[in-house]
Amino acid sequence: MLKRSAPWLVLLASAVLEAVWATALGLSDGFSKPLPTVVFLVTATLSMLGLGLAIRSIPLGTAYAIWVGIGAALTVGWAMATGVEPFSVLKLLFIAGIVGCAAGLKALPTGKTQPAPAPSEPANT
Repeated sequence: MLKRSAPWLVLLASAVLEAVWATALGLSDGFSKPLPTVVFLVTATLSMLGLGLAIRSIPLGTAYAIWVGIGAALTVGWAMATGVEPFSVLKLLFIAGIVGCAAGLKALPTGKTQPAPAPSEPANT
């Protein structure tokens, strides 16, 4: 079970790191502040590596949508929680929609089906 879940856990961790690097990017003031710049570089690298590992097992479109959606939702949520962006019930509702859509993508079947058996040759009569 853990082996099947590992790519999804890596993807989730990568999405969290996306929110961290996006926040650090904003705090870096155009890469003029050293600490946020270093945090950006490290977390962006780790986030991309994690996404790259996850797409070995998860279809790219699904993985990317989840990575961006969760990362964006966390970034906006953090910005509202810290007062960088004003709080809005509608923003919160739309963020919940993003997270819900990402969860829906995870819940979909993988689409990997067993090939149908080859039809047997008709019997000679």
